[in-house]
Amino acid sequence: MCLWVGAIGRDRVDAWVDATVLPDLATEVSTQVLDRNGDLLRAYTVADGRWRLPVTPDAVDPAYLRMLIRFEDKRFFRHNGVDPVAMLRAAGQALWQGKFISGGSTLTMQVARLLEDGSTGRWAGKLRQIRVALALERILTKDQILTLYLNHAPFGGNIEGVRAASYAYFDRPPRLLTPGQAALLVALPQSPEARRPDRFPDTAAVARDRVLARLGSDALAEHIDQTRHRLPQIAPHLADRARVADPAASQLTLTVDRDLQRALEQLASDAVAGRSDNVQTAMIVADHQSGEILAHIGSSAYSADGRGGFIDLTQAVRSPGSTLKPLVYGLGFDRGLIHPETLIADRPTDFDGYAPQNFDGLYRGELRVRTALQQSLNIPAVSVTQALGPYHLMAALRRAGTDPQLPSGAPGLAVALGGVGISLQDLVQLYAGIANGGQAVDLRWRAQAPAHDHARRIMNRAAAWHLADILQNTPRPLGVKGTGIAFKTGTSYGHRDAWAIGFDGRHVVGVWMGQPDGTPVPGAFGGDLAAPVMFAAFARTKSVIDPIMPPPPDTLIIGTAELPAHLQYFGNTRALQPNLPAISFPPEGAILEGERLTLKVRDGTGPYVWLANGQPVARTHRNQVDIASPGVGFSSLTVIDAHGRSDTAHVRFQ
Repeated sequence: MCLWVGAIGRDRVDAWVDATVLPDLATEVSTQVLDRNGDLLRAYTVADGRWRLPVTPDAVDPAYLRMLIRFEDKRFFRHNGVDPVAMLRAAGQALWQGKFISGGSTLTMQVARLLEDGSTGRWAGKLRQIRVALALERILTKDQILTLYLNHAPFGGNIEGVRAASYAYFDRPPRLLTPGQAALLVALPQSPEARRPDRFPDTAAVARDRVLARLGSDALAEHIDQTRHRLPQIAPHLADRARVADPAASQLTLTVDRDLQRALEQLASDAVAGRSDNVQTAMIVADHQSGEILAHIGSSAYSADGRGGFIDLTQAVRSPGSTLKPLVYGLGFDRGLIHPETLIADRPTDFDGYAPQNFDGLYRGELRVRTALQQSLNIPAVSVTQALGPYHLMAALRRAGTDPQLPSGAPGLAVALGGVGISLQDLVQLYAGIANGGQAVDLRWRAQAPAHDHARRIMNRAAAWHLADILQNTPRPLGVKGTGIAFKTGTSYGHRDAWAIGFDGRHVVGVWMGQPDGTPVPGAFGGDLAAPVMFAAFARTKSVIDPIMPPPPDTLIIGTAELPAHLQYFGNTRALQPNLPAISFPPEGAILEGERLTLKVRDGTGPYVWLANGQPVARTHRNQVDIASPGVGFSSLTVIDAHGRSDTAHVRFQ
């Protein structure tokens, strides 16, 4: 009879438990932004303003877990949600005192209360916790229940979960807790407001010591940190951008390296410290082989200050000053117009009404192209731009993956000297392509994003190597060595922007400095202001500089006298060689549509061979031919006449 009654009772209890309506087990957690190694960069509060960082038991210090189990629920792994021994002890105390005063609640029952935000001291509330706890144990593993506790336990204020508490009170992840810190986090949820170490350090110490004493630990003398730390806010501008790009994601992983990012954030702060002119700085460090952004500094401080700290200045469109000159000369090398040892004139020149001057107002006469670039002279750069055509320069910028902004509709020769708008990120992307042997590199900051494999060539390998060779021998700022780093500085008109971009065999570093509102900074020069910061950023990025790539096999390394006649002195090569073939359609930099394309050439001697992206597509005696579209994207079109003379146009199909 007793067995029969017991069986019925058991069945009814089972039915009662099975009929339990469980609270929502889905936990709303803070959106977290992680670095490439999984370390926390930044987190955002949940909708109600609470910090609740997701965590699993394997990411928490094992000593903390042992303390928690021994102090709160030593039979956790053996009971089914309710500990009869503890319950009997708690019931006896309740009958004696008239209310629940301690013990009894297992971790599973505490989870039940936390999920429902229920009461701990009333009989009805306790019964509900027992029912939910028994039901939870039937559908969840012990690790899943422990995970719920670790994410929901209250730790004072708007802090929930052990991971948020560890950062808020100790400024470290929970896997790195000391014994004293672990004990405090065990004690806090029992009375989270009264034991907050930032407000009541003495009470917190007593509670912590009670845990340690029960467990026989010797960490009683450990200091109580009375500071509530701000949760990590590393790479905040890029974290904001990532969150806007994917607002539904609870976890975002960036390519950024946390340690390097923190080192460069400190460098940025130091670079503007003590200045009274509100000068700001922005930096980017990227791997030009993979395109991964390793450090991203949007401003010197993410704060509402006079420096516009909340603005991501890596995206601000500014005049690049002289930083586009390497592209000008590289395209000249690529098209066979010049060689680093070609002599070029630096003298007063009127380019159809445009008469630029050098920055210092002086002229050097004839000098090598190499020297003209290293001294950042304006007249030679504009001369080469005129021979190339400014449309060709703009097309190369777009092939590099940048988005140049023209102040007026059509590009002019002033583009070579900074007469175009471009962001720091785009400028770093351009230099990454040069450093990568002339092959375009798409910078990326999403760790999950695949690397682009678009074969966009900015210039040939030999041209890119010549630039690296020239720029790594550019005179350094006073007191800076930086051996092995190829770099270029720039200063925009009116001293509004100071730039320095450099690269070695693996990394590219870009630095911008100026006023966030674009007003002038009197006396600011890229070489004096930005270059020392750029070299310092390299020093923090690596201890050993990676060597620049060796010269490709087709590189022409000879002196001026050994050059072919047309390369010894830069001038009007078409005047020296009349009747050269020239592509009349499509024009350089054209954006085209359609499945067929008409090609036209003027001058030259037939028959003509046409190439699309290096592959022959037509041969004709006529000066016009129709071909199939090479496909969406950038393409180079080349015509070669009967004497081997050629012309090339770069276009884009969409």
